[in-house]
Amino acid sequence: MTQGRAPLTLFNSLSRAIETFRPIDPKMVRLYSCGPTVYSTAHLGNLRAYVFTDTLRRVLNWKGYATTHVINITDVGHLTSDADAGDDKMEVAAQKAGTTIWDVAARYTRLFKDDLKALGILDPAIWSVATDHIQDMIAFAQSLEDRGATYQLDGGLYFDVTKVPDYGRLAGQQAGPEVGRIDAVEGKRHAADFAIWRKSASGESRQMEWLSPWGTGAPGWHLECSVMSLKYLGEQFDIHTGGIDHREIHHCNEIAQNQAYNDSAKTGANIWMHNNFLVDRTGKMSKSKGGVATLGALTARGVHPLAYRLLCLGAHYRSELEFSFEAVAAALTRLKRLIIAVSALKAEATLDEAACRPSREASFGKGAALDWQRRSLEVGLSEQAQGFVTRFDEALAADLMTPQALPVLDAVLTSPLAASEKLRLVATFDLALGLGLLDLDRRSLSIRPEGVLFTDEEVEVLLDRRQQARAAKDFASADAARDALKQAGVEIMDGDPLRWEWRAQLVE
Repeated sequence: MTQGRAPLTLFNSLSRAIETFRPIDPKMVRLYSCGPTVYSTAHLGNLRAYVFTDTLRRVLNWKGYATTHVINITDVGHLTSDADAGDDKMEVAAQKAGTTIWDVAARYTRLFKDDLKALGILDPAIWSVATDHIQDMIAFAQSLEDRGATYQLDGGLYFDVTKVPDYGRLAGQQAGPEVGRIDAVEGKRHAADFAIWRKSASGESRQMEWLSPWGTGAPGWHLECSVMSLKYLGEQFDIHTGGIDHREIHHCNEIAQNQAYNDSAKTGANIWMHNNFLVDRTGKMSKSKGGVATLGALTARGVHPLAYRLLCLGAHYRSELEFSFEAVAAALTRLKRLIIAVSALKAEATLDEAACRPSREASFGKGAALDWQRRSLEVGLSEQAQGFVTRFDEALAADLMTPQALPVLDAVLTSPLAASEKLRLVATFDLALGLGLLDLDRRSLSIRPEGVLFTDEEVEVLLDRRQQARAAKDFASADAARDALKQAGVEIMDGDPLRWEWRAQLVE
């Protein structure tokens, strides 16, 4: 196992402390991540959670741990309020679109996975879809009922949070079962009690409903993650991840279900990890103002998706990440500079193309440890180069401190090391960073914004005309071509082999 020189430490939301990571089974780390509710396109803030989770999984693999990673897809049960109030988000989306829930789920699951691919996020070992596990949820709920952890109301089956120890501990709540809820359901014993099974109202016809011992209806949102993590990872696994918004309600309820089902104080995961919010103080992400709330909207402005990944890596996952056009532009510029430097290394290095192949092929797996890949890339490195590996490893081992790991990469690129060593270091670092540094080129970073006047081919024609006009000293025609290109969002780069690139539309 190539675990490097630094032991991996992670912040555990349950203990509110940095802990040394000790896997339950050293041969296989088990990891569960709360996935999306597929009723609409994922927000950039939602996607930050998966950049974080992907980075965690990559770092585990980079440090020699094999992983079994499960991400769920919620296609039923998530209400418009986390407090057991409102309508099912999927039902609302289907009614609005005039189609079936199944069509809505299929469409937005596909779009979500497309976004992950664009961000360089690796597929988990298992995609676990909620509606594929309805009977598993019913059986789990029956076990909770048999253990006396639930009670029935007219609206369905509810969980009594007083039946488990320390409810709300994950959220830092010590005041008991009345904390943190709006008592929106008549008859609930405690404000914090939550739905396990929601019975369809009399005369109501829902697109998604199933028979159960408590009447025809659908599972509560919190049930699915307990059921699917238990099914695929066991009663107690290594790490559970999610956005910080899950820490206060969803994950507290999940822990309560786990404890009642297993008749144990164990929470289901040894370490609970949460990424912080993406914060918009500028209003640039507001949908009502035509903002860039989604990855597709960002790409439509000419921003490569991996610039957003780099933006996320530039902040620690537990810190708020402020969104602004200036920050996005800076991340795009930083990514371009990295690609320019790596492209120059590839042109200069005496390495055979196959030397970096292990890094390129690392994605052909479902969580394998990257021992062999790292050894093949790092064998025979000089003492100075090994020093960079040590610094990079120490940064990642310190609770995934990517803001400290990225400057190590920058230092490698500006160091006096031979080009071949630099390229090998880039290859091994990118196993953990996932920026695609070996495969991207400058032209692929230039994305045509939506709505611009010219195609790439037309830009080339205009540039040729401009060049011909300049050669003929027809400066008026040359300036007219230049102005037309500039107006269309083209950045002309005289003297650069690339000649031109699209200018990202990040200035209002």
